[in-house]
Amino acid sequence: MRFLYVLTVFLFSVTAYAQGLKTHGKTIVDKNGHEVILRGMGLGGWMLQEPYMLQLIGAATNQHGIKQKITELVGEEKTAQFYKAWLNNHCTKADIDSLAAWGFNMVRVPLHFNLFTLLAEEEPVKGKDTWLKKGFELTDKLLGWCKANSIYVILDLHAAPGGQGNDLAISDRDTSKSSLWNNQTNQQKTVALWQQLAERYKDNEWVGGYDLINEPNYGFQNQTDRNGCAEKGNEPLVQLYKNITAAIRKVDKKHIIYIEGNCWANNYNGIAPLWDDNMVISFHKYWNNTNKASIQDFLDMREKYNVPLWMGETGENSNAWFTNAIQLFEENKVGWTWWPLKKMGINNPMRIPSNSNYQAIIDYWKGNGKKPTAAMAFKGLMQLAKDTRASNTIMQRDVIDAMVRQVRTDETLPYKDNIIQPNSILYAVDYDFGKREYAYSDKDSGTYWVSNNIRTDWNKGWQYRNDCVDIETCKDSITNGYNVGWIEDGEWMQYTVYSNTDAVYDVNIRSASKETEGQITFLLGNKQQIILLPATGDHQLWKTTKAKNIRLQKGWNKIRMLATKGGFNLNYMQFINTVNTAQNN
Repeated sequence: MRFLYVLTVFLFSVTAYAQGLKTHGKTIVDKNGHEVILRGMGLGGWMLQEPYMLQLIGAATNQHGIKQKITELVGEEKTAQFYKAWLNNHCTKADIDSLAAWGFNMVRVPLHFNLFTLLAEEEPVKGKDTWLKKGFELTDKLLGWCKANSIYVILDLHAAPGGQGNDLAISDRDTSKSSLWNNQTNQQKTVALWQQLAERYKDNEWVGGYDLINEPNYGFQNQTDRNGCAEKGNEPLVQLYKNITAAIRKVDKKHIIYIEGNCWANNYNGIAPLWDDNMVISFHKYWNNTNKASIQDFLDMREKYNVPLWMGETGENSNAWFTNAIQLFEENKVGWTWWPLKKMGINNPMRIPSNSNYQAIIDYWKGNGKKPTAAMAFKGLMQLAKDTRASNTIMQRDVIDAMVRQVRTDETLPYKDNIIQPNSILYAVDYDFGKREYAYSDKDSGTYWVSNNIRTDWNKGWQYRNDCVDIETCKDSITNGYNVGWIEDGEWMQYTVYSNTDAVYDVNIRSASKETEGQITFLLGNKQQIILLPATGDHQLWKTTKAKNIRLQKGWNKIRMLATKGGFNLNYMQFINTVNTAQNN
């Protein structure tokens, strides 16, 4: 309950914006002229599945590959049932209610063209577009939920007809068919789809605008430049953007149009100056440094062309990186959108749990297990679809706190109530909420490989929390399921605990180390105690070491566990009451 209170107090500053966004010079404003900083979340995985979100890297290349494999397991009828359940469960009003409660004011919804229209090759009448109800109905529902929460919706064509690049997963591109760029019919269908969307939503003031094509990545001048990062002109991309803009403006002159550069929204050669007076440049940033230099090129574009910026997609990093990146964007008045709201993984607000039958599918597809029966596979898939519902996901409170509260304050807060009584156990993984170097210190801070060409892990165990503290599955006899591992010299965790009285405790520290004796310094107030931790013969063979006479004051206490010599794992601290000092005074 304490955390819920904290979220209520430390939400982003919420302004009662009027509906209807438009551009005004270098800013986005509402219809009353108030500046709007977009703070959003991308609904990735809902209308378009990417394999990594389902732990299927190496098993499938994109969504249609996943669908083919499912069909081989359970048949077409049950595959259709699964996808119906997936679309109905993955995004509901509860998701939007949650985002509003946390202080977000926008969602970016990735649209797959195949929910709105047919493949060009599937059209019964060549050159004529068939319109499907499903995509429009899903979008209508989302807009209703967002209107009820005063949240803007930016429509993002994430999978364009034929696919907009050589990164196959993000657009669900089928390389056996014509791409967007080498088929005029696919381009015409893309233009027609945007006109249909604009016609339908032209008067909806909670539509925050139209994000024309997600992350184009295609070498027009040189096919060996597969993702268009060296492209100098981008003429086909610009022409398609202009064609879409003209089609939209025939029916909708109100809504903002967002454009993304080539090379995953980073290459704008030949794209500016812009051709519409209600347009925003959207760039994406993954795995970069979080300093002003990393976005300076875009800030310069804003000044040169007098146009607003929107950082339309980022994420997939550590909590420390999240906080620093959001602070960077906010300081420079750039709106931002994180990716995604939910998936199977710890670095997003909602984590979709797996199940044993679905794991059997993964193992089979990756060559690590036998083929599951159709009944087992279907059961696992339907359970997975059910578990995408907000109420069934695992809330990553640490991610939310890093994105919302830690952006505004250096204050640390207890991860749990942590009321210390005789025999209380404090698990090592339940260190405080807070920024790196305030709630914990770890040698890793995130991954920055786009900037420094070095791939690093920020959480080697990839469990429980998305901070830089390394956490893994624990096999001790007493456990909450996880322990801190890979502890290096100088790393520490802080724990804010509450004591109902002045008391003195002996503290049993549960540790494990294969070969190396460790040393930990127990810091409390201005007192410290050095404890030697034994080599136990294995990183999951646990032994207890006692720290004596640890004095807690009545009220809140901050304990810091500092690894003066690392190489050990840490499971928990158990407080054994020795003296109640209040009774002796």
